[in-house]
Amino acid sequence: MTERDAKASGLSPEPIFKVATGFMASKHLFIANEVGLFSALADGPLALQTIADRIGVPSRTLRIIADAMVVLGFLSRREEVYENSAVVQSFLSGRGQTDMRPFLRFWNALSYPTWLGLEASIRTGAAATEGKTPTPEEERILSEGIEAINAGGAQALPNAYDFAPHTKLLNIGGWYVSFLLPVLRHYPKLQATLVMLPQWFQRAQAILADESSLAPRVDVQEGDYLCDELPRGHDVFLVTNIAHHFSSEHNVDFLNRVRTYADPGTRLLYIDFWTDARHLDPPFAALMAAEFQTLSGEGDVYSVDEARGWLAKAGWRFLDHRPLNGPSTIVVAEAV
Repeated sequence: MTERDAKASGLSPEPIFKVATGFMASKHLFIANEVGLFSALADGPLALQTIADRIGVPSRTLRIIADAMVVLGFLSRREEVYENSAVVQSFLSGRGQTDMRPFLRFWNALSYPTWLGLEASIRTGAAATEGKTPTPEEERILSEGIEAINAGGAQALPNAYDFAPHTKLLNIGGWYVSFLLPVLRHYPKLQATLVMLPQWFQRAQAILADESSLAPRVDVQEGDYLCDELPRGHDVFLVTNIAHHFSSEHNVDFLNRVRTYADPGTRLLYIDFWTDARHLDPPFAALMAAEFQTLSGEGDVYSVDEARGWLAKAGWRFLDHRPLNGPSTIVVAEAV
C-alpha cells in the first residue's frame, strides 16, 4: 500500500508511534518517581523552582520530566506551578492507602535493564539474567516491588475465598508474604506455615516481627519448595505466582510434588496471571509473558484451561476460577 493509498483509506501510523515511544513514557514516569517529584507535591501545588530546591534537582532538567508528566496526564500545570493528578496523589505520593512507588522502582532498577536482553532471550530461549546474582539492594527492591504489585490482589483475597472452614494454611511462595497477612487478619482462628526460599527467609521474619498480633500464628520455615520436604497437616495450600516461572512440564512436576504433602480434600489456591484460552486477556498478562521468559528462560503466562489440565494430571480436581483485584486470579482445586 502506498502512502497515498494509506491516506485515502484513513490509515495513520499514530498507533505505531504511540507504542514505539512507550519506553520514553515509562522512563519519564520512573524518573519522576525516583527523584521524588510526586512526593514533593503530596501537600499541594508548587512552583517548579520550589520543587527543584526541595528535591535537589536542577530546575531546567526537572522541567523536562515535569512537563512529560503533564503530557501523560500525571500532573497538571498552571504557569510554572505543578500539581499531582488524583491518581498520582492516591498511588504515588506516599499519602494514599496504596503506595505504588516501590513497584515503579522495581521496574526501573531491575525489569527495565533486563528487558534489554529480551530479543536475545526470544531468539535463543535462554534467560536474560543467566549468570547474574542480585545484590542485597536489588533483592530489597525486588521484594518491595513485588509486594506493591500484588497489594490489590492480596487485599481482595480474604473476600474472594472463604477460609473459615480451614484451620491450618500452608503458604508456598518465593520471596514475599503479601497474600498471607490479609488472610490472617481477616480469619483470626487460622494458623499458617510459611515456606520461604533461603535468601528471603530473614526478610519474612522481619515483616512478621512488625506484625506482633499475627506472628504467633505463623511458623516461618526456610526451604526450597522444589526440593525440600514440605510440612504436613495443612488443609489449605496457598501457592502464589509460581506457575509463570516454569514450563508446562515443570508446573505439572511441581503440582505432583505438592500433592504428595496434601491429604484428600485439601484445598489448593493457585494464584497467578491466568489468561483466557488465547493468552490475550488480561492484556497485562500477555505483555508480562516476556518478563517471565527473560527471568527464567522457560517462563510464560498460562490459561485457566492449561492449569486445569495440569491439575488433573497431578491428582487435583479443578473446582473454580475466581477474580481478584488486578490481573492475578485464583484457580481453586481440591486434592483427590
